[in-house]
Amino acid sequence: MACGSCGTTENGVPKGCKSNGNCGTGTCGSGSEKLAVFDWLSNMTLPSGEERFNIFEIRFKNGRKHFFKNTENLTISMGDVVAVESSPGHDVGTVSLAGELVKVQMKKRKISHDSEEIKKIYRKASQKDIDIWQATRAKEVETQRRGREILGRLGLQMKLSDVEYQGDGNKATFYYTAEARVDFRQLIRDLASAFSIRVEMKQVGARQEAARLGGVGSCGRELCCSTWLTDFRKVSTSAARYQQLSLNPLKLSGQCGKLKCCLNFELDTYLDALKSFPKQDVVLKTEKGEAVFIKMDIFKKHLWYTYKQERFKWFRLTLEQVQEIIELNKNDEKSVSLEEYESDIEIPEKVNFEDAVGQDSLTRFDAPKTSKRRRNNRKKKPVAAGVKLSNGSSQKQQQNRKSKQNPNQKQKPVAKPGANTKPNQPKAEGVKANKPRRNNRNRNNNRSKNGNDSQEK
Repeated sequence: MACGSCGTTENGVPKGCKSNGNCGTGTCGSGSEKLAVFDWLSNMTLPSGEERFNIFEIRFKNGRKHFFKNTENLTISMGDVVAVESSPGHDVGTVSLAGELVKVQMKKRKISHDSEEIKKIYRKASQKDIDIWQATRAKEVETQRRGREILGRLGLQMKLSDVEYQGDGNKATFYYTAEARVDFRQLIRDLASAFSIRVEMKQVGARQEAARLGGVGSCGRELCCSTWLTDFRKVSTSAARYQQLSLNPLKLSGQCGKLKCCLNFELDTYLDALKSFPKQDVVLKTEKGEAVFIKMDIFKKHLWYTYKQERFKWFRLTLEQVQEIIELNKNDEKSVSLEEYESDIEIPEKVNFEDAVGQDSLTRFDAPKTSKRRRNNRKKKPVAAGVKLSNGSSQKQQQNRKSKQNPNQKQKPVAKPGANTKPNQPKAEGVKANKPRRNNRNRNNNRSKNGNDSQEK
């Protein structure tokens, strides 16, 4: 699928925006931009007498967004590059949202219309502003590398994760992560003298760092925090327990080293389903003994219990059967054994779909193929009596099995190893006995001897 805004070359070949697959997470032509928004109210006209909302949402590097007021009544639309107020100087960003949807975002962040956080939009960015902005953005990688060298020289226990220059190039914000409090006063002096700019240090958490840098999760998709997730809720290990997941930190942790945010996505569904289940510490009293809980299948509504005396065998019960046993125990009555309850459960058979199209199996190349020569050699080699075959049975045992299957078929005598085989004796007089066939080797030997005798003569 091609992107329409990427354009095409003269030969009709798409140029591409070189976003490396970020078209789903940002605007075309700006691969580093994330959290793009579609204004689905842009085609709707406002009611008569109502003015257009003059506050816009501006997006900066790595999804950082702020609200700015259009005091000059400029004609601005989504995607325009504008110069906005900053301290000190001005910054350059892209308009990400306009109109009535800005009210929704401001209400979500609990920002009022007359708040002091809302600064002004100066103008639409000129070509000179854009050139300076792009030149400063190009210096960020080198600044980050040299900043890490200064960190290593000072021996501070912190990690410099990202650097962001202001649009006019007068200030740079250094984002870092640290487990403990760090005294970076000397670091600020060294950075300011090395780059001749105003330095601002900003600490971010592990989740915010992953959202800024981006990446691919274990599911194979781009990180949710860098594409669409904006509010980072607290994730606890109880979310994994409710969903019957193994408490393995390697599987439950994401790129940031914290618990995955997706553990909260289906948590409400599991909590609603668990309302009808009994507590796991409830002991079932039966005629055979007391049974304790082992595990459960939430959506199939199956529970497994075992006796305290016999831990090696588990019994599958339905949710209705467990509730019935609990009601009997409340009335000081013991239920029948778990074996009888398990026998009443009807487990549906697994449906095996046949290959009606004639497609080959995907695992047909996994098994190694044996050559035809080996197959022929296996057939020709005689098997001695008492020698076990590949399936663990001897030749006599296989013949006995064949005779049981076909009782009318006569069995052939099995030659013992090392014994002289005699020709079959005639059953009656006048009947010629079958002469034993000579081997090809004996014939060849006789021919060679006769030939040698004739030559000597």
